[in-house]
Amino acid sequence: RKSDGERDEKLFLRVVIEEEYQKMEQHQQWNDIEEVLYDEAALNKKVVELAQRINEDYKDKGGVVLVGILKGSVIFLSELAKRLTVPATLDFMSVSSYGSETTSSGVVKIIMDLRKSIAGKHVLIVEDILDTGFTLTYLLKLLKEREPASLECVVLLNKPDRLKVQGLNLKYVGFTIPDKWVVGYGLDYNEHYRTLPCIGVLKESVYKK
Repeated sequence: RKSDGERDEKLFLRVVIEEEYQKMEQHQQWNDIEEVLYDEAALNKKVVELAQRINEDYKDKGGVVLVGILKGSVIFLSELAKRLTVPATLDFMSVSSYGSETTSSGVVKIIMDLRKSIAGKHVLIVEDILDTGFTLTYLLKLLKEREPASLECVVLLNKPDRLKVQGLNLKYVGFTIPDKWVVGYGLDYNEHYRTLPCIGVLKESVYKK
């Protein structure tokens, strides 16, 4: 029978090994980045700016429901929510129009829906990136039918050269970026690179193998 000390040592070694593995994996991920568009400081500054605007716009509305679109918005949503001074609640949806491909299929699938009603509430969709616009257009239509008091969207990254729908008037946009595959700060390619603390351009050799 192992003593408490032996069990603690084994647990400690496991944690150390996992941390080292994560460091190695992230080091490899950095090697796949062609260019850093926005570092952590630039991202933090932009999130503060967006939060200040949202605080001002919603200060007399009794609060806002932040609807994070999984998984890409999680880091952006977390950083944004920490800087809000207006009352805010969180809810989440998971949708898919990419799968493992690098171009949108145009078919949006709801994987996980909201858990609470948004009727009569002020709702702010939080998205990581506006690409073709298929997903956001679908979500705006779907959520509008649920009769919120208001419905807006905050998008960290806007990629206008990829937009395939008309009539999307976004109230809050972080950065406008070129038509390149970007990862980091929640954005991924095949579930990798989400934890990088920047927005970086992925090397074509990675996704065109």
